[in-house]
Amino acid sequence: MKRWYHISGIAGAGMNPLARLLAAHGHTVQGSDRGIDAGHNSEIAALLKADGITLVPQDGSGIHEKLDMVAHSTAVEESTPEMQACLQKGVQRQTRPQLLAEIINAGDPGIAIAGTSGKSTVTGMLAWILKQSQQPASILGGAALAEDGATHMGCFAAGPADAPVVAEACESDGTLVGYRPSIGFIHNITRDHDEMESLRQQFTTFATGCKQLFVNAACPESLAIAHSHPNACSYGSNENADIHLEVVRTGPWRGQGTLSFPDGDDIFLDIPQPGLHNLENAAAAAVCAEHIGISRTDICQALACFPGVARRYQHIGESVDGITVIDDYAHNADKIRAAITTAQEGCDRLVAVFQPHGFGPTRFLRPELQELLPRILRPHDKFCYAGIYYAGGTVAKDISAAHLAEDLAEQRQCDYAADHHAVCAWVCETAIPGDTVLLMGARDPSLPQLAKAIHGLL
Repeated sequence: MKRWYHISGIAGAGMNPLARLLAAHGHTVQGSDRGIDAGHNSEIAALLKADGITLVPQDGSGIHEKLDMVAHSTAVEESTPEMQACLQKGVQRQTRPQLLAEIINAGDPGIAIAGTSGKSTVTGMLAWILKQSQQPASILGGAALAEDGATHMGCFAAGPADAPVVAEACESDGTLVGYRPSIGFIHNITRDHDEMESLRQQFTTFATGCKQLFVNAACPESLAIAHSHPNACSYGSNENADIHLEVVRTGPWRGQGTLSFPDGDDIFLDIPQPGLHNLENAAAAAVCAEHIGISRTDICQALACFPGVARRYQHIGESVDGITVIDDYAHNADKIRAAITTAQEGCDRLVAVFQPHGFGPTRFLRPELQELLPRILRPHDKFCYAGIYYAGGTVAKDISAAHLAEDLAEQRQCDYAADHHAVCAWVCETAIPGDTVLLMGARDPSLPQLAKAIHGLL
């Protein structure tokens, strides 16, 4: 049955792929976005219009009784004109995770990639394998492939209505419980967005809804959940994994490992991205692709030329003096650890910058950073906190990145740069030939430009 959808916040990285997929499947789609109203996001607006999607002002005027559904972000407040118009006119609403769950659950098969780290890369790798194997599928990932160059549009493909659907299932807003996929992955569970006990409950409920469950055996939390599932299979570098990953090398420039299947056959993974975490990501993508019928030869060939995912350990360039610049989305303790240790493997000295996002998330992360950074940074590495990225809203601004720098003062030198101009100045003053500069942070749409600016100045 074809429906008429209104997508509120349609320019968002999570919303525009959903809108485009609905339009590709023959639904009538319109949408609104305050960024488009303000003259921003012109590239996304043009793309949406080319797909036959109508754009309307985000002032409530586009809400009418003929709409079948208004989909919106969980961050949208009841007081906004569009939400008030829905209430007044009796128009049905659903959140983005609810709509995404509907789409995944209807896939043939529906594949949900969950975990507190690695979702975007696993989804991107699987999308790449399917593309290279000429297997039609719908893809809804949170980050574009690096070759696409559009960090704000996500990883997207619109396959036929009866094709596989591959999507990230995010735990950040507590909505994992709504997914009922044919195939579910729990790649890892670490403290992010919420405390561990709450995350365990959410992922356990997600697992119950999966017909076939795959878990990363290298993560004890994921493996524990699998024990009670009737159709669970484990993969990863744990020697007891059902599909075992034997790590050959993690870098400094490529990752390599052997993946052994229960039938006794092995495949060799050789990926252009370094780091143990990327080998684990590749193992997850390979396991999923093999499960839905992609040949093991095609899987290996595709992963060997995987272009990477935007802002996931993305190589920006190298200066004439041999200074390498890397841009990474790392924003929780586990991701920061993975990014830093991977970079250290390829350089004698690391010059790292981390920009926290949001005052609440920064408070949540603070004690972990205070313990983690002195433990993993080498004495000669350099580290700097950039000012907290603030996206707006009513929040208590009772913490700053300067406080985070002070937390480390007794154990090692840690610098602070209030804004992006100061970050550029600090990097230029600090970096010397042979260093690797690692920029880390999330949510701020100007971080890719900052990474390129740093490279241009070196």
